[in-house]
Amino acid sequence: MTNPSGSFSFDLVIFGATGDLSLRKLVPALYHRDVAGQLNDDARLFAVARGDMSDADYREMAAAALKEHVAADEFDAARAERFLQRFRYLTLDAQKSDDYLGLKTALDGGDERIVVFYLAMAPRFFGPICTQLARAGLNSAEARVVLEKPIGQDLASARAINEAVAAAFPENRVFRIDHYLGKETVQNLMALRFANALFEPIWHRGVIDHVQVTVAEKIGVEGRADYYDHAGALRDMIQNHLLQLLCLVAMEPPNEFAADAVRDEKLKVLEALRPISEREIGEKTVRGQYGRGSVDGAAAASYLDELGHASNTETFVVVKAEVETWRWAGVPFYLRTGKRLPMRHSEIVVQFRPVPHLIFPAAARDVVPNRLVIRLQPDEGIALHMMTKVPGPGGMRLRTAPLNLSFAEAFRGRQPDAYERLLMDVVRGNPMLFMRSDEVEAAWRWAEPILAAWTAQDDAPKPYNAGSWGPSAAIGLIERDGRNWHEDMR
Repeated sequence: MTNPSGSFSFDLVIFGATGDLSLRKLVPALYHRDVAGQLNDDARLFAVARGDMSDADYREMAAAALKEHVAADEFDAARAERFLQRFRYLTLDAQKSDDYLGLKTALDGGDERIVVFYLAMAPRFFGPICTQLARAGLNSAEARVVLEKPIGQDLASARAINEAVAAAFPENRVFRIDHYLGKETVQNLMALRFANALFEPIWHRGVIDHVQVTVAEKIGVEGRADYYDHAGALRDMIQNHLLQLLCLVAMEPPNEFAADAVRDEKLKVLEALRPISEREIGEKTVRGQYGRGSVDGAAAASYLDELGHASNTETFVVVKAEVETWRWAGVPFYLRTGKRLPMRHSEIVVQFRPVPHLIFPAAARDVVPNRLVIRLQPDEGIALHMMTKVPGPGGMRLRTAPLNLSFAEAFRGRQPDAYERLLMDVVRGNPMLFMRSDEVEAAWRWAEPILAAWTAQDDAPKPYNAGSWGPSAAIGLIERDGRNWHEDMR
């Protein structure tokens, strides 16, 4: 099923092709892969949505998306025009069986051809669309289906989606996408750990004090207010993105670099997460909601202003997670995410323990423990902060300095976007960077009691000003443990 070659013949059918995700991420990603020569001349793209429009209408919409979301120095008008000619637009109501007959006709002769059905839709449509595809005979041996997160709103709905999808497509042809796993730095985390003798021997509770995972966003809810108010930050970010990052930090070395070997180890981490009881919820979690403030010097509205009505939905979450294994016992993982924070920034910080004994004179003893900072966005790279001697003849003075690897500087040339990599992995039939059904359900089993405890306590989220790093309680949570948030984002 895996095709390691450079270019591919395939059909890609995008359900929800007129939506924000498709136009902002998928269309530009496909354009870049076409420019890179990874789409064969006979690769076909089908845009599917409910509205009536012609092929030319959709191509015009996609062209506007390319101009908005592709950097000016990466846009080539002639190549863009050739790329846009690949698109055909099909009007289809996802819940009407007869409409799938038209799709089957459009895909004529595709039984032995790779066909990817990308469901850029709300999760409630995943099961019905897969059922209809199977009824129309469109789930051939070379057909794959891509599901965008979130997979459900809770454990029960996630199971229902997984069961409905599994009735139409076997697990090895279901690709649950988490675009964070497609980021270069996230994959480099596995290289860092398992391809270097330096880190793995010290990757345990005896040397590591704690781990911080932060995904910060400057933006508010923007056009996603209705979805977001039913989801909140824990469902939208913690249950999927941040838990997946935690898994890659905490997993044991797999026996081989193979999809199920890696995903087996991630599952073990999820199953080892210590449940957070209702009694502990105030000690180990903080939920917040942004009020009015200032971001980049401009006034920013509150969440309630943007939403237009009262709501207790959280836009900021901190969770103190614990992995109950021999390697990680006693090492907290602080997970933090929020909207309307001071900057767009995502990182993993591995904080090492202090040196056991200082040999230096008192004047040189301002020693900071080492830390490894893995930057996911916007400037992907890795920095190891170490103590060094300040140059000069003035005696032994110590200062922390980073060994800094910036991917943009170290590897010249354009780095593919996460969606570019993940889309081509689907075509190749490589599921390593995608979530398996048991991973999704294990993540929900851990997250659901937190949601239930918040509901039971019925406390309003703590307010914070837009443009700040969240409510003061988030600082208090980590400072109670004698630690501080890493906010030096250089």
